[in-house]
Amino acid sequence: MSVRIDITGLTAERIHVVPSPLAELGMALHALSEPAHHPGLQGWTTSVSARLDPCLADRMCEADFLWRTTFSDVFTPSAGIPGRRTLPGATLTEELDLLDKLSDEQFVDAALEFTCQSEYAKRAVSRLDDPAARERALDLAAARGTHQVRFTRRLLDDPPAIRAWFRELLQDCEEAFFSDVWGRVQHQLAADARHKTELLRRKGVADALSAVSGSVSLDDSGRAVVVDKISVGHTETGTGDLILTPTSLGWPHLWVLHREGWAPMITYPISSPALTAPTSVEQLTLRMSALAHPVRMRLCRHLARGSCTTSELADAHAMTAPEISRHLSVLKKAGLITTRRQGRYVQHQLDLSVVSRLGGDFIEGVLR
Repeated sequence: MSVRIDITGLTAERIHVVPSPLAELGMALHALSEPAHHPGLQGWTTSVSARLDPCLADRMCEADFLWRTTFSDVFTPSAGIPGRRTLPGATLTEELDLLDKLSDEQFVDAALEFTCQSEYAKRAVSRLDDPAARERALDLAAARGTHQVRFTRRLLDDPPAIRAWFRELLQDCEEAFFSDVWGRVQHQLAADARHKTELLRRKGVADALSAVSGSVSLDDSGRAVVVDKISVGHTETGTGDLILTPTSLGWPHLWVLHREGWAPMITYPISSPALTAPTSVEQLTLRMSALAHPVRMRLCRHLARGSCTTSELADAHAMTAPEISRHLSVLKKAGLITTRRQGRYVQHQLDLSVVSRLGGDFIEGVLR
């Protein structure tokens, strides 16, 4: 599973690494609404939540579906500007001005992203003009609570009013807490962007993408960017640009904008010495599948206590050596056991460091 971006004909000059204050504000709002996703930000989220004005907190709750379960494309409006060659603004005000340039249809589609997950990349009908699409959006909003139904109804009835309301909300968030955050992280993000741009210039697209994240790569043909995620999507740059946006608050999330007609955009967490290389979805699936078999679970129990040969395991589990070998092969392919030769014997042992990370790898994989 992955999201693929066709970059056929894309030159290096049309790949831009640019920080976005609006995207970073979206990440901040997400961290405040889902602090469990971001244990490294626990101190900051607790501090901000404790001193947040109750009225502002209530207003944030009205539209939290924009950032709680999805990272709405309203936080990346530059990608929706016709021509797909517009970069994120340098200030929050500049980016909110770009948000104002989106059509009502674009704004509504982006804001109601959570109601069209299966149709995200390509929409055939307008929820502003089609009664059935409108009712479908309201039905899906109802699953999130009555306040979101009210907000959705207001959005569908009067997009300009909600856009103005949303802009004012973000400006108040900037005054309340985000200006401090942006002042602290913008230089770090700019430094990361310069580093990735220099890599792109000196070593090429493949190396630059690898530096962005271990989950982002160039395919063998060199004509597609592949983002390893537990989702499937496809888009293309066409005559537009590819935008890479670093975030200081986003880990473990890796967001890919692949909406039809918008410029492709990848919002990636900047690297940190504390972060390990992400486990691919394929490898995670292999490991979980390998452990789903009861025999292999029993073998892991044995191999966690010490190294054993195939013959020892066969004797302990009343199985033939070929049967044990087949199970060991599955565990080894999944990277769960190590082997070493000692004289004429081959010893197998459970890799406890890999197994101990499984829970964290799973969480990182599904949140990526």
